[in-house]
This record gives sequence, structure tokens and C-alpha cells, in this order.
Amino acid sequence: MSDHAADMTGDHAVDIDRHVRVYITVFVALMVLTIITVAVSYLDLSVPIAVTVALLVATVKGALVACYFMHLISEKKLIYAVLVLTAAFFVALLALPVVTHSNGFWIHE
Repeated sequence: MSDHAADMTGDHAVDIDRHVRVYITVFVALMVLTIITVAVSYLDLSVPIAVTVALLVATVKGALVACYFMHLISEKKLIYAVLVLTAAFFVALLALPVVTHSNGFWIHE
């Protein structure tokens, strides 16, 4: 095998080691966040605060999965624009019942 091929094989092995290290780090972070979620469930928090903390932890976990395991961290800007647009529509659809609901009754015009 030539020196160039051996050098490329060595670089490839280093690159794989780096990716495996990133995956292991993300896995450990997900496990720590899961432990935090379970620990928070045992705390005596009011429901709105408990839900807020749970949603915050779930958002961070979802972002880690999407960025690293689904490889979105290295995507182009167009993917991020589509993702932001999707998130905006999702929030708008969730807010729609709140906006159209008044005093316990649906708004009648």
C-alpha cells in the first residue's frame, strides 16, 4: 500500500473516532437530561412550572437528536429556513384556540 493510501486510511480512522466521540457525548447528555426530567418529576413544583421545565428539557433533547443523530447540524441555511417556518406555523396553530376563545365560550360574531 502506498504512503498516500495509508495516510488517507489513518485520517479516515481519526475522523470516525471523532464522530463516535461526538455520538457518545450526545448520548451521555441525553441520559443526563432524562435523569433531570425524572428528578424534576419528584420535586414539589406547581404544575405550570413542572410543565415548563419538562418542555424545556424535551426541547433541548429534541434539538440534540435532530442536530447530531439526524445530521441537521451540518445542513445548509435553506433547511434552517424551512425548519423555522414550520415551527412558526406550529406555534400559530397551537395559539389559534387561545386567540379565538374568550370567557370560556367560543367567540360568536
